[in-house]
Amino acid sequence: MNHTLVGAIGFGSAIAGLFFFKFWWRSRDRFFLYFAVSFWLEAGIRVVQAVLGEGNELAPWVYSMRVLAHGLIVLAIIQKNRAGRRTGAAPPG
Repeated sequence: MNHTLVGAIGFGSAIAGLFFFKFWWRSRDRFFLYFAVSFWLEAGIRVVQAVLGEGNELAPWVYSMRVLAHGLIVLAIIQKNRAGRRTGAAPPG
């Protein structure tokens, strides 16, 4: 049962990555590319965990790959916010 759930989460992450890649392909905005890569990293982690049978979420390699994936999301958000300030765009609202 655990392998099925890990596989489903990995598949969902891969699909989310494809959606963000599609948005990047249309707009060429790095924000979407970083999100796509982040979700693909998450999917890869899940697949490797299922294949190796690694059940420990706090294993060093799992934890460091998740930090990298979530760091990409943080980097994308920071860069997007800085880009808005440089262009002098008015804040939404």
